[in-house]
Amino acid sequence: MTEAFRHQSPAGRGRLFKQLGGAAAAAAMLVASQAAAAAEVNLYSARQEQLIRPILDQFTAETGIKVNLLSDGGDKLLARIQAEGANSPADILLTVDVARLEQAKDAGVFVPVQSTVLEEAIPAHLRDSDNQWFGLSKRARVLVYAKDRVKPEELSTYEALADDVWQGRIAVRSSSNTYNQSLTASMIAANGVEATEAWAKGLVENFARKPQGGDRDQIQAVAAGEADIAIVNTYYLGGMLAGNDADQKAAADKVAVFFPNQDGRGTHVNVSGAGVLKTAPNHDDAVKLIEFLTSDEAQKFYAEVNQEYPVRPGVPASDIVSAWGPFKEDTVAITRLGELNREAVEVMDRAGWR
Repeated sequence: MTEAFRHQSPAGRGRLFKQLGGAAAAAAMLVASQAAAAAEVNLYSARQEQLIRPILDQFTAETGIKVNLLSDGGDKLLARIQAEGANSPADILLTVDVARLEQAKDAGVFVPVQSTVLEEAIPAHLRDSDNQWFGLSKRARVLVYAKDRVKPEELSTYEALADDVWQGRIAVRSSSNTYNQSLTASMIAANGVEATEAWAKGLVENFARKPQGGDRDQIQAVAAGEADIAIVNTYYLGGMLAGNDADQKAAADKVAVFFPNQDGRGTHVNVSGAGVLKTAPNHDDAVKLIEFLTSDEAQKFYAEVNQEYPVRPGVPASDIVSAWGPFKEDTVAITRLGELNREAVEVMDRAGWR
């Protein structure tokens, strides 16, 4: 090449320079194109695909970062991440309930993330104190009651559900459900273990039936007259009212929402949330995705599609959820509820809550 270049005329040398420059530019464009094509995030999600895919596609449209989604149960996803170890392709674990988020943290799969965007968007009590996971949507665990058999003034607190007046009138799902475990953990945080165990025993005595099914089943039990009150997460009722299932909608129309403990600590809330894995091959893009999920746009999606409360202050709930009115929420750091999960389970077991 050097010898050939030496014997070129000035014009020939100019043409060669242009050819080389064009080739270099083309090579640079190819490298840039390949880099852009390689921009991706691998998301392991316990949320159903139809509840999150549209907002992930929006993220891709705005950033050019592809999101590869694997959906499964939260426990299965954590086990998979642990089995994959350092070779895991996963960048993010998104799961529901603080108990599962704390379980993942305790397993050592998350890495702390320093992000001013996340710290400003998410209230401190709705994210991990070590910044290993961040709440992305919020749900309240409330009471729904039969409009024709219960007056709202008869209701007050979670604690009062153990009173004799509610004997044989309460529907709730199993103690194996993390939502109930976190509710019980919140009772321990507020009242201590001894008082919470006494409460749990009284609650069990007031069950209308053996715990069975999910939260929607509890709502339908109240609508069918099998119970007068159910303990449920708000987004299940919102989903029934917003859905196309006529029977579920009819059942949801027969109940009303009551927010407990409004004169005290407030109603218990929980979150879905996500953390970046310490083995993430695409760490920076993973952080960008979690930041996007706290944007006004994404939070509005959660509110309208999932019927959940946004974690970002100032973003309104859906019309259905907003119709239940504002409420005071318990602002205990939910990381504390994860830490108390084992004690909560033990309390529920001793109380006979199966």
